[in-house]
Amino acid sequence: MKLPPYSAFPNITGDKISLRQIQPSDINDIIEISYYDAVQATTSQQAIEMQDKINKDYLDGNSIHWGIVDNASNKILGTCGYYRGFDQGSGELGCVLLPQHQGKGFMTLSMSLAIEFGLNNMGLKRIWAATGQQNDKAKALLERLNFIKVADLEDDEIEYELRQVDLL
Repeated sequence: MKLPPYSAFPNITGDKISLRQIQPSDINDIIEISYYDAVQATTSQQAIEMQDKINKDYLDGNSIHWGIVDNASNKILGTCGYYRGFDQGSGELGCVLLPQHQGKGFMTLSMSLAIEFGLNNMGLKRIWAATGQQNDKAKALLERLNFIKVADLEDDEIEYELRQVDLL
């Protein structure tokens, strides 16, 4: 497995969107979708502090967090990445999109790029995601990306997984 940190932060370019490292200039655009340990930022200072923790997690080899950027406008639309470590060839994939960009296919494209990176560059054998039982859009996204529901979790959440063997 080739896990973070990398000699250069991996930016990934797709046809419509790109995944890139979040810059300090992006913070004001992502305050409403800035989270760390399930706590949402409400100020730019909190978002900066959260991004600092996310950057430290990356440098410690425990995560990789990208900004989702619209190639046409160069505007940040959301974030996605792998969180909570990489035990036994596994990574948790999470994502969030600004509300005004939802329903336009950006998250499907973003998650597809992140999945490809996780499998082909990081060498993950299992990618998993958790979402709320009531989050029908997230469940549909995961199923569209070939994730399979594997567990009902506490706090009304469910876990999905994608294994490399599922893609063969």
